Amino acid sequence: MQLKQFLQQKMGALMGLMLVLLCTLVKAQTIRSSASTSEKKYKARMAKQPIKVDGKLNEHSWKQAVLISDFEDIEGANKPKPTFSTTVKMMWDSQYLYIGAVLEEPHLWGTLKKYDDIIYRDHDFEVFIDPMGDGEQYFEIEINVLGTIMDLFMNKPYKKGGTFDLGWNTTGILSKVIANGTINDNSDIDSGWTVEMAIPFKAISRTQRAATPSLLNPWRINFSRVQWTLESDGKTYQKKLNQNNNPISEHNWVWNPTGVIDMHLPTKWGYLYFKN
Repeated sequence: MQLKQFLQQKMGALMGLMLVLLCTLVKAQTIRSSASTSEKKYKARMAKQPIKVDGKLNEHSWKQAVLISDFEDIEGANKPKPTFSTTVKMMWDSQYLYIGAVLEEPHLWGTLKKYDDIIYRDHDFEVFIDPMGDGEQYFEIEINVLGTIMDLFMNKPYKKGGTFDLGWNTTGILSKVIANGTINDNSDIDSGWTVEMAIPFKAISRTQRAATPSLLNPWRINFSRVQWTLESDGKTYQKKLNQNNNPISEHNWVWNPTGVIDMHLPTKWGYLYFKN
């Protein structure tokens, strides 16, 4: 009887140890999986000298900024790499978050000219910012080669029942686009376009941590580029159609892939750190 009780106690202790090990392994795997979806980080340096938003990105401060050059398909590395390069830099000062982007593009094309038009219907460059980093209350800014902006505020992602506020504006934003080529002219091959913008911290102070960036707490941020397949249409371009006479689906090239064709997943964006 004593031997039986002894064996039962040992077996119970062994099962308990196995359970602890299993929980540890599951937790570790969860941490690894979570980290793998949003591991990209960017450390934005503080601009020591004034930055003029003119689309040239030629100030000394910009030359010191770290360059992002690893855009991928939104679904991840298992999809084809982007056809054209996209590079992004960031800086900041007491008033603004500065973003500079250079987009390689052989066919400069844009049609939308009214503020808050649905800009991703053209080729565009997009910025998504979650200052609290909690996956809710974030901002989206889109711009095309004509310099037309669409911006909105999301109270939470669509999949969580969120709604967009297109009436929200990035008050005080400064932006400039430079086209390196001829827009809507298919008679030549273009080089691309450059975007420079200064986003006022006050404009996104709807969330409590946005007005004053913290050197300790990162924001969540992501960048997207929508690229359509075009064909010649007289002297300009039009979207190429598929066999059902619908435009061929756009390409979505991003900094930090979300794994699905959906940018509205803030917990899968990259991290933005502010440093002196």
